[in-house]
Amino acid sequence: MDGINVIEVTEDISLSGHLCSQESLNIATNFQFQDSDILLVTFPKSGTIWTQYILNLIFNKEKFQNQNSIPTISLNPWLEHINFSESLAKGEVSRSHFITTHLPAKFLVSNLKNSKVRVVYVARNPKDVLVSYYHFHNFVKFLPDIGSFDNFFDQFLEGKVVYGSWFNHIKGWLGVQHELNFFVITYEELSQKPHQSIQSLANFLGKKLEPEDVETILHYCSFSFMSQNNPVKINPIFQPFFDHSKGQFFRKGIIENWKEYLSPEQNIRFNKVYQAEMGELTFKFPWSLD
Repeated sequence: MDGINVIEVTEDISLSGHLCSQESLNIATNFQFQDSDILLVTFPKSGTIWTQYILNLIFNKEKFQNQNSIPTISLNPWLEHINFSESLAKGEVSRSHFITTHLPAKFLVSNLKNSKVRVVYVARNPKDVLVSYYHFHNFVKFLPDIGSFDNFFDQFLEGKVVYGSWFNHIKGWLGVQHELNFFVITYEELSQKPHQSIQSLANFLGKKLEPEDVETILHYCSFSFMSQNNPVKINPIFQPFFDHSKGQFFRKGIIENWKEYLSPEQNIRFNKVYQAEMGELTFKFPWSLD
């Protein structure tokens, strides 16, 4: 499989060579956004696909039943991916108002400032991100072998995973939020207060949802529905990229799964790093480190 080795992009950020290239990154960093664009930003394994589905349903509530039959990559193209840059270069891309990225803020903020682009940032408890990311590495074939969980734990804390440091990613985007048309939502809020969270997201996006619309969105974005109807599972074109003997795309969809994986010693170490990295951040997250 071409590009399976990770390519170094900067001193602290690496990307999958199968998905991204220096050229595609250059196109992403110079991309001319339109004021009508909606940019979904996440660190990997923070609820990206889930939020993509929600966004699509908020804007297409009259076509609820058709949304899950269309791959999210078609509805929410990935800004830094090779297929997006190639389509742009050939003039083949049909501009979607929805764009997704995992890129840190420093790559995109200069092109987002002074625009009306609505930026939706989804954050998740980094301990759950770590666990989900570990399983994802084992499941996909286009990311490098990361060895044991203990080894991946060390790499994650040191920011030596694809897309770099979770801490830098979230601090970078939250650090420029006052300069952008910016909305933060968390995986935990979507899980624990789904009705309120979806209404708040819709309000930010300027869309009116009736209570029955929210209920329908919750049905089509439930873990049970998505896990049975996701394109990765039912579309044969995705099969070469995943090893279904080692997992599944929608694994559990719960919060605090990290408690089943981190040892007491790892938990103490993680908390120390978290406090050192995030101690000065005033934003209050709804997750607990205990």
